[in-house]
Amino acid sequence: MNDVATLYIVPTPIGNLNDISARAIEVLGSVSWIAAEDTRHSSRLLQHLNISTKTLSLHDHNEDKRAAMLCERLKGGEAVALISDAGTPLISDPGFILVRRCREQGIPVCALPGPCAAITALSASGLPTDKFIFEGFLPVKSQARESAVSALLDRPYTSVFYEAPRRILDTVTLIQRVLGERHIVVAKELTKTFETYVSGSAQDVIDYLTSEAAHQKGEFVVMIGPAHISEQEIPFEAMSLLHTLCEHIPLKKAAAVVAGHYGLKKNALYQAGLDAKE
Repeated sequence: MNDVATLYIVPTPIGNLNDISARAIEVLGSVSWIAAEDTRHSSRLLQHLNISTKTLSLHDHNEDKRAAMLCERLKGGEAVALISDAGTPLISDPGFILVRRCREQGIPVCALPGPCAAITALSASGLPTDKFIFEGFLPVKSQARESAVSALLDRPYTSVFYEAPRRILDTVTLIQRVLGERHIVVAKELTKTFETYVSGSAQDVIDYLTSEAAHQKGEFVVMIGPAHISEQEIPFEAMSLLHTLCEHIPLKKAAAVVAGHYGLKKNALYQAGLDAKE
């Protein structure tokens, strides 16, 4: 019997094909099979890379059966690479069932680092990144969507969502109605020719989306800043120390020091410091 082979989780570009790593190319060219969310979509990337590895589909509707079959192939010594249409597999994409089955059966799983739209957008958003939550896609049904957005009213850290072009305007309008003038950032077409970030209030984003029909096309990442914490909710002495420390060390470190000294929340102090700068 052959040695058990490895399942590789391989991120692929979210737009710019140059973002694929040399290691990812090596793995895709060396495995026995590539399990792809959409083989027709992925064939264009593989042709561009001159990779002729055999492919098979693995998506939401067939993952349970495919996982069983791929586990048998892996146990028989055939290495497999898992890719999605773009970005890192399993992040709002299929693959969870396959990886869990592999772990349960003692099959090695190796994840390669690489492109992810949520992290790419967040790193350039200008919103606090010391703590954040990724929510995937908002629910489709209106009541569930409103409940999901309402849960952000008092959330003291950044929230990150994906959104489809057909729903982006409705989503930002809902954010405005429920959260008011919370600071939000919307990123679209990341790493592509028309990459765009729109930062400001929900109304600023609505103005952008409605100014041209093309502005509502593409893949979107929606990021919502923490609930506003006013300086009045933080003791004067704590804010005074925060301002003094910020003259010598970064705000993030200053907030941590003051939080420890006064028993306050670091995120609240960090946001108050950002508000003070603005």
